[in-house]
Amino acid sequence: MTDNSDAILTRLPARLKSARTGQGLSLDAVAKLSGVSRSMVSQIERGESSPTIATLWNLTRALQVDFAGLLEGAKAPTQIEVLRATDVPTINNLGSGCRIRILSPPEEAGKHEVYELLIDDGGVLDSQPHTRGAREHLTVLEGSVELCSADATSTVHAGDTARYAADVHHRIAAVSGAVRAFLVVQNA
Repeated sequence: MTDNSDAILTRLPARLKSARTGQGLSLDAVAKLSGVSRSMVSQIERGESSPTIATLWNLTRALQVDFAGLLEGAKAPTQIEVLRATDVPTINNLGSGCRIRILSPPEEAGKHEVYELLIDDGGVLDSQPHTRGAREHLTVLEGSVELCSADATSTVHAGDTARYAADVHHRIAAVSGAVRAFLVVQNA
């Protein structure tokens, strides 16, 4: 065995235990979530047993921790990525009287997208259906909108959040003034 694999086996028990206790989970809870027996989880955390890749995979999934991160050396320093307001990508040619600021990172496209909508009074964002199962969550911060999703229509005011199907034709229209809203699109 190499020195690197020995170091991994030395760090692994403490990192798994730390991930479990950090989430306030008991050994029983992790066993139920992972399908790995309670006694095996305990043995792994004490360093008395080396898990197979499949067992380790099940544990990391249950604990919602990064598989590779458990095996790496020192923890990377925490970073904050800031996208300045002037650098936020903006779409100006969708709908009428509508500006869309893209707040989510590019790698989230199609999965979990976040937008700021700025719609002029009388402006409309008219959208064709997204992929099957897509949903949108619209939170109006300023103004009011008329929201249509297929045949359903609702008025959404400042402070309200609407959740609706986006795999059908849907439309957001500003009524009685300009609108500022956040839009989260899932599974687009």
